[in-house]
Amino acid sequence: MELSPLTILVAFAGVFLIAFMRGAFGGGFAIVGIPLLSLVMDPVTAGGLLAPLFIAMDLAALRYWKPSTWSRQDLVLLLPGLVAGIGVGFLAFQRLDHHAIAIVMALTTLAFVGIWFAGGGKVSVLSRSKPKAVAAGFASGITTMVAHSGGPPLAMYLLPLGLSKELYAGTTSMFFTVGNAIKAVPWLMLTKPTPQVWTLMAICLLAVPSGIWAGWRLHAKLDQQQMYRACYGLLIVTAAKLLWDGVAGYLV
Repeated sequence: MELSPLTILVAFAGVFLIAFMRGAFGGGFAIVGIPLLSLVMDPVTAGGLLAPLFIAMDLAALRYWKPSTWSRQDLVLLLPGLVAGIGVGFLAFQRLDHHAIAIVMALTTLAFVGIWFAGGGKVSVLSRSKPKAVAAGFASGITTMVAHSGGPPLAMYLLPLGLSKELYAGTTSMFFTVGNAIKAVPWLMLTKPTPQVWTLMAICLLAVPSGIWAGWRLHAKLDQQQMYRACYGLLIVTAAKLLWDGVAGYLV
């Protein structure tokens, strides 16, 4: 990777966008900013660049998503599956077909959003289910390790619960804080960042605080319905990106 002014500008913008999504929705939509990074580096290099930056975003987000915004009962159900999923995802990264995983996750997400649209775009409050939570945490762990796209499985569990917008974002934030801390070392082992990547990482670190703050300001302006609509809309964008990546992988 050449550390040119264009590379720095594009990577900085991509990291700012991901931090913005982190501040606004608690995380899980990193894949929305990855297309920018892919303009100047390959996806694996981008993954290695982002892994430590995610931890910086988590630390900055703790200023806004405090313990009072966490749904502890949901985190207790979700986190064991997340840890196991990251472990499986680490093995899958080296052995399984990433494109197939992306396609399956994309189609599942689109089906989930389709059900929401069929119901008139209303938030239907469902009861908690331990099997669903474990499955969501596990699937999120795999996809966050393989493609930095752990948001859809988690959203498919949390959105139907009808949590307040603060509780939804705070719980999502804490969930990915744990996940990012666990997957950082495996990602660095897999990608082995070069000195140029570490330098770019240090530069992009400056985009984190402002991105988190700007996203949090947007969150404060959204009401409950707008927040949920935005999350479902972002799921469509995420699914479309995953589907494109998966299909394109078989065409090249």
